[in-house]
Amino acid sequence: QVQLVESGGGLVQAGGSLRLSCAASGIRFSIYNQAWYRQAPGKQRELVATISSGGSTNYADSVKGRFTISRDNAENTLYLQMNSLKPEDTAVYTCNAQRLVTPKNFSYWGQGTQVTVSS
Repeated sequence: QVQLVESGGGLVQAGGSLRLSCAASGIRFSIYNQAWYRQAPGKQRELVATISSGGSTNYADSVKGRFTISRDNAENTLYLQMNSLKPEDTAVYTCNAQRLVTPKNFSYWGQGTQVTVSS
């Protein structure tokens, strides 16, 4: 059974930092591409950052220079370091593990963790 469990969310003041974690089990973590998404109330889900199985990273323009995605394959854990947080970063953050083995796309989601940034 595949499980992705996020932790590290909470309430923080603008300008503060949080580190999200996503612990994976039931999959061979190292061969999956990983990502963080977020969804604010009344808005569509947004891709925040990705990290490939090889370690390449990409970021949404809105978080570039403030957020850092990383992975620890030995610990089967994905991270998102969030610095200089802004009220507009308030959302539920969810991790995703994805692997395309044509024609199948294996995609797993966590349950999400709430991040609230106060002004």
